[in-house]
Amino acid sequence: MSEYKMMSKQELLCEQEALLKRFEEYKAMGLKLDMSRGKPSKEQLDLSMDMLKPIDYTENGFDVRNYGILDGLQSCKELFAQLLDVDAKNVLVGPAASLNLMYDYICQCYCEGVLGSTPWSKLDSVKFLCPVPGYDRHFTILEHFGIEMINVPMTAEGPDMKVIEELIKDESVKGMFCVPKYSNPQGITFSDETVKRIARMKPAAKDFRIVWDNAYCVHDIKDEGDELLNIFRVDGVNEDMIIEVCSTAKMTFPGAGISALVASDANMKQIKNRLNCQTISYDKMNQLRHVRFFKNLDGIKAHMKKHAAIMKPKFDMVIEHLENELGGLGIASWIDPKGGYFISLDVMDGCAKRVGELCKEAGVTLTTIGATYPYFNDPKDSNIRIAPSLPPVAELDTATRILCVSVKLAAIEKLLG
Repeated sequence: MSEYKMMSKQELLCEQEALLKRFEEYKAMGLKLDMSRGKPSKEQLDLSMDMLKPIDYTENGFDVRNYGILDGLQSCKELFAQLLDVDAKNVLVGPAASLNLMYDYICQCYCEGVLGSTPWSKLDSVKFLCPVPGYDRHFTILEHFGIEMINVPMTAEGPDMKVIEELIKDESVKGMFCVPKYSNPQGITFSDETVKRIARMKPAAKDFRIVWDNAYCVHDIKDEGDELLNIFRVDGVNEDMIIEVCSTAKMTFPGAGISALVASDANMKQIKNRLNCQTISYDKMNQLRHVRFFKNLDGIKAHMKKHAAIMKPKFDMVIEHLENELGGLGIASWIDPKGGYFISLDVMDGCAKRVGELCKEAGVTLTTIGATYPYFNDPKDSNIRIAPSLPPVAELDTATRILCVSVKLAAIEKLLG
């Protein structure tokens, strides 16, 4: 089929008639399909059930069921140190979700400042750089604190560094959120050159902080996954500028896993001082369960291969439908990621919201259109985040077919005016 933009009005009307017939058939099925968030499926959750078997909750003579050890069990710190290739002394094991760690750190900067600098709450203007499309939860944290968000376009190498290097000349720009491996939603891994340029940045603000949300550090789907350069190992890195977080949320149990934060000695000292007022310790029983379950980095990698075996057919199915249904029409583009949890679909400008409406009408729930941009404001109204992980394969197959029909219908409506 030729590109829609090359079709005559009569050809578009004929195509629209055929598509509407398919669409009505889907509506008549009374479906209720959910592709709104990157939740692991039941099959993935079942992979970790052995973790809940009874264990001895003592380690080196210490009863982990009791108070104490603010920054986490040493064995758990060492496990995360292996995972992220950092020193265990610079690891803090946190609560179930890394989102808590990110929120708490921004709150700390806002309330007490960074290593002696003026608290952000006392400044007239605080801005953050946001690679887009990006992760809606990052935007929600910043909006909660009234921090102005500035869009930075993503490229195939990561965020546009020329744009970033110009923006950080402004002292009111205090930081940046990013997902450096298998970015949410595009699945892009930052190139070595991009990581080096980020690590060596010289922002005007001395309290500039990069929240390095390494959520998908071992979440490969394809056999040959991406490799992310370790930002802490870059020559000339300003370690104080980097706050790295990750979690086991999509390794074991979302909401019941463990998280970790990696920071320089100076940052860690301030974080622990604040944490000492906030808690006595996080859930060390859960920490020990994870250590006993995974044992080491090889154990984590073997476990993640089981996840990949479940995820890959779903991602392959979505990509196949996009290629078969939308390829060559000139109305959509997408990235086939090597890992992560999402597929980013860009439809014709001005059509994403309409695609969302049509999908909802046919019983398919997508991530809220616009959520991949700060303030839910996608300037082109074109980006849609697809989350293939949760639905069973049969449901995902139907949902993706409905999505493709909706993309074509929205494009034809736009072209017909």
